[in-house]
Amino acid sequence: MALPTATTHGYKSILDSLTTAILVLEGNLRIRYFNPAAESLFETSMTRSQGQLFDDILIDSEDALKTLHAAAENGQSYTRREAEFVLASGSRLTVDYSVTPVSLDPVELLIEIQPRDRLLRISREEDIISQQETTRILVRGMAHEIKNPLGGIRGAAQLLDRELNDEDQREYTRVIIDEADRLRSLVDRMLGPNKALKLAETNVHEVLERVGTLLEAESKGRLLFRRDYDPSIPEFSGDKEQLIQAFLNIARNAMEAAFENQTGHRNEAPPTITFRTRALRQFTIGNRRHRLVCRVDVIDNGPGIPPDLLQNIFYPMISGRASGTGLGLSITQSIIGQHRGLVECESEPGRTDFIIFLPLEETP
Repeated sequence: MALPTATTHGYKSILDSLTTAILVLEGNLRIRYFNPAAESLFETSMTRSQGQLFDDILIDSEDALKTLHAAAENGQSYTRREAEFVLASGSRLTVDYSVTPVSLDPVELLIEIQPRDRLLRISREEDIISQQETTRILVRGMAHEIKNPLGGIRGAAQLLDRELNDEDQREYTRVIIDEADRLRSLVDRMLGPNKALKLAETNVHEVLERVGTLLEAESKGRLLFRRDYDPSIPEFSGDKEQLIQAFLNIARNAMEAAFENQTGHRNEAPPTITFRTRALRQFTIGNRRHRLVCRVDVIDNGPGIPPDLLQNIFYPMISGRASGTGLGLSITQSIIGQHRGLVECESEPGRTDFIIFLPLEETP
């Protein structure tokens, strides 16, 4: 029983018109056919890939390959959810796929592949936006409850300070006033920027270069900067100073992580931060589709963020370092949110990537 889909023009034309990626393997897991949707997904052509082994173009786990071999030998169908493929280019894909034996002599397997990256990204963005809104409500309520008694404490300390003649005793009231001011400042920082955006034509590369100059001065030349810019990205309406602060918060964290990876190690790659920009067309942020979006990646080669911390890093007061305040990323998310953008993070040992999306249409 031969496979009609790859050999009969009628069936092939049907598969070629599908938006679902279809892949046909021979029993030895060599590629016999895949449709244009699969060509787009795998970033390669049918002509180049025909006859190659499956794992030459899609790197999957050893267990997954064993299961494929078993399906070819036993003629059994199965489905995998949220599997991760690594393409020859190094790109990663998260997919659902179903394997169905369609011929026993010769053995042939038909694989239907549904990309999951977009759905997972939308779900992750919805979680981040919901997290932002929840954090904003909690912090505002907490700020109100803290600032009122703090004002009373500070006022009482000022009145007491005027009544005291002993300079030693007045030192205690000044401590109370200073600590009340410090706590009020901390609460204000937790609330994030409360000023209206000062919009002007802004070039994202000028912002990144300013951040790079500041960090090069702070690192005293010990940090290696790599720049991978898309020169086609146009200027957009933004608050340049606030954006500098937002990117500086991320880049400082990246610098500290890169230096942390060098502590106690020799012959390691030098502490490195990469700034990368790309223009994305017809891109969705949250529930809004934008004609043109700027994607900025700030990548470091530090030890990575622990998975249990990664999902909470944008909450205020959450920090992976003992000396950290946990406010920088929260403030950054707030600033980028005011520009209708979003900050995401992907991390693994040796590579952390903060991804910033900024719409390039006019910000209201």
